[in-house]
Amino acid sequence: MWDYSDKVIDHYRNPRNVGKIDNADAVGTAGSLACGDQLKIYLKINNGIVTDAKFQTFGCGSAVASSSILTEMIIGKSIEDVKKITNKDIADQLDGLPPEKMHCSVMGYEALEDALKNWDDYTDLDDLRNENKESSDKIVCTCFGVTENMIWDAIKTNGLKTVEEITNYTKAGGACGRCKNAIQDIIDTYYKKESEESTLSPAQKILKINNIIENQISLELKKDGGDITLVDIQGDKVMVKLRGKCSGCKNSHLTLKAFVETTLKETVDPNIEVVEVQ
Repeated sequence: MWDYSDKVIDHYRNPRNVGKIDNADAVGTAGSLACGDQLKIYLKINNGIVTDAKFQTFGCGSAVASSSILTEMIIGKSIEDVKKITNKDIADQLDGLPPEKMHCSVMGYEALEDALKNWDDYTDLDDLRNENKESSDKIVCTCFGVTENMIWDAIKTNGLKTVEEITNYTKAGGACGRCKNAIQDIIDTYYKKESEESTLSPAQKILKINNIIENQISLELKKDGGDITLVDIQGDKVMVKLRGKCSGCKNSHLTLKAFVETTLKETVDPNIEVVEVQ
């Protein structure tokens, strides 16, 4: 039995803003009856502000609760603020959802995104979905109609790292399972790309080390009358000179390793070794 928060139960039993808006300025849908869940959201927008929102949904209690709280989250908000809402925000507003029900919050996010895409004044989708554009229409899970881009977004927003987590958030792989290898390939590609983008060039690494030493480490040491100077960098070896009260202190080795080296490992590169020179 899944453990639901009081908010989920409240919004399921007493859903807000249920219904349809005639002459809505934007309408969006997500899911499908064939998959077991479907959501349709209606928006009234005036001068860039969502003045009203209603929904119709067919699905479980988590789907109803996610849709209900989403309408409360967006009414009175500017389009710019609404664009920033993610499925994680929806789940957080409900004080969490069971992992197996996170796809309900994703469905709310996708319906909202679809509504904004269909709004005449909302044409720039780059800030919502600016990666993997070339594969945005490629369906990975044919059982539930989940696209590669939907999986990519779920990974990016929620930090998902396993096929099981992808299934919980998007339903992809939850039926026949034939797409699980493709899902794993997407996960691997995402984190490979993230790793490549986070890799510093030698010049960037030197600048970052120097910046951390001058603006973080040195300032902390000065509080106790000490200081530090960067002498040289050779690969992962960072040579420094301790000054002030830190110079010749019986705890200088502890300062060097437990503070200086640890700080640089955490902020720049875990392979860094700090060496004191005289």
